[in-house]
Amino acid sequence: MTELVSRQAVHAELEDARGAFQRLVEGATANELRRSSSGTRWTNEQLLFHMLLGYLIARTLLVLARVFARLPAVASRRFAALLNSATPLFDEVNFYGSCIGARIVDRRRMVATFDQAIAALHRGLATETGTDLQRGMSYPVRWDPFFKEFMTVADIYHYPTQHFDFHRRQLTLVGAQQEEP
Repeated sequence: MTELVSRQAVHAELEDARGAFQRLVEGATANELRRSSSGTRWTNEQLLFHMLLGYLIARTLLVLARVFARLPAVASRRFAALLNSATPLFDEVNFYGSCIGARIVDRRRMVATFDQAIAALHRGLATETGTDLQRGMSYPVRWDPFFKEFMTVADIYHYPTQHFDFHRRQLTLVGAQQEEP
């Protein structure tokens, strides 16, 4: 796949996720949002916040990749190993952070924040050079099933939508399964 096609595909998947998130959040009733999701300890509302968080975190992951790409490879391998060793703590922060976030950020703000995150990722992706997209670093593979031992900047732009699609299948909202790509 050429860089142009790949870049266009990521722009398209970001827009698809934006539309799907808006439909999911705005179409959910208050009772549906409070209902348990499938296969997680979160409610649907907490899981939706967690899905939003994946896009917000991607921006930080991009910064880290740019910094570590300029350092010797051993630096990011050691950093990833350190993060992997902290997985139990990360799991707790990840869980409770989404619980708290869903209480603080109402559905209107969730959609607006999602839109802002997508817009920022679009702007960033549009300015990346081919060389920039190939830079990367090691990641803590125990933290997320979509993290790879080494992820390029291009991988990181794709990551939040992989995360989003995975968790969308766990929502128990009416119509969530029809949202599948």
